[in-house]
Amino acid sequence: MDHSGGTSANIQASLAGRYATALFELARDAKAIDAVEKSMRAIAQAVSESADLKALTSNPVLSRSDAKKAIAAVAKAMKLDALTTKTLGVLAENRRLNETVSVARAFSMLAAAHRGEVTAEVTSAHALSAAQTKALLASLKTRVGSTVAIQTKVDPSLLGGLTVKIGSQMIDNSIKTRLNTLANAMKG
Repeated sequence: MDHSGGTSANIQASLAGRYATALFELARDAKAIDAVEKSMRAIAQAVSESADLKALTSNPVLSRSDAKKAIAAVAKAMKLDALTTKTLGVLAENRRLNETVSVARAFSMLAAAHRGEVTAEVTSAHALSAAQTKALLASLKTRVGSTVAIQTKVDPSLLGGLTVKIGSQMIDNSIKTRLNTLANAMKG
């Protein structure tokens, strides 16, 4: 069963996906998929945790050259691999640094598909603990029948529970959805 066809077609449909696909092809040719994935994950995490870095990636008035210099300095300080560093430079050049996290997420999905893994996008009201993540991985592996890589996002509006999306299939276990369903049933 080949999931990769559908995955890459979906990913290429978005702007971030096109950057991720180009980066993935370069990384594959350079046999650097793991290194790039690690770097992309690190920069995505840094953007979500650092107010300064978030400001850098979303600052519309920063000149292209200043954005390029700043992101190059960040990449050097974080010891990111050459391909990731170059991609961040291209994002800065095209005024697309705000897509960094999306590119990282799309790259991880391409890398997982390349390894034959299925990627599940998991959104939860609170960050999952290591134990919850492990339990979720085990349950998804049983359900899907193959190794599942998960990407997590936190959405406080979920109220509780989580939603899991594998490809176009949505497995929803959130309180928000159940409340909406209940509200609709009561309207009917």
